[in-house]
Amino acid sequence: RAQNKLVITATQMMESMISSPIPTRAEVSDVANAVLDGTDAVMLSAETASGQYPLETVKAVDRICVEAEKEYEIANVSQKRAEPHQQTDEAIAAATIYVSKYLNVKAIAALTQSGNAAQWLSRADSGAPIYALSPNKIARRKLTLHRNVFPYPIEQEDKNRDEILHEMEQVMLRNGAVATGDTVLLTFGEPIGSPGGTNTLKVVKVGDLT
Repeated sequence: RAQNKLVITATQMMESMISSPIPTRAEVSDVANAVLDGTDAVMLSAETASGQYPLETVKAVDRICVEAEKEYEIANVSQKRAEPHQQTDEAIAAATIYVSKYLNVKAIAALTQSGNAAQWLSRADSGAPIYALSPNKIARRKLTLHRNVFPYPIEQEDKNRDEILHEMEQVMLRNGAVATGDTVLLTFGEPIGSPGGTNTLKVVKVGDLT
């Protein structure tokens, strides 16, 4: 987490389900603990590659992860960092998470070319869904593995700042993450459309950008 690294927990997660339609209690505990420890993804191998119950295994892991995420405790955002942030987008992500906890933010939208801004937000983790809007298909594909990140395409050409911010708001509305009047956070780099990292955090009431 401190190094902004993706974490996938794998190897024999549901080994008994190669030949059994029901996991053991130990396997259920292992998968749940991986989620509670903050892993981004749980990977199956032999259970689905050569096992007798691949569909049942995937459904079982899905149920365990969904239930474990309900109990996942978000780290205390007031905890002081021992070392200063090395990058602007990392600092903006930390500020975003801090603000999101104290303003009861419903969702976060990050405009990102490389995906780095959304990765930092995922690492800091507020519990609010993170909508990563990027014109970069490769970046969007990578972000699908990061915890609590939902990547979406966005076109920036021939659009001004207000139009792009409005589109960021609309993505969250279309996906049912927010309703009119909810508080959301937008992160982006200015000037929009120019190369460079995220340097701006904006607090918005849904509907104010229309």
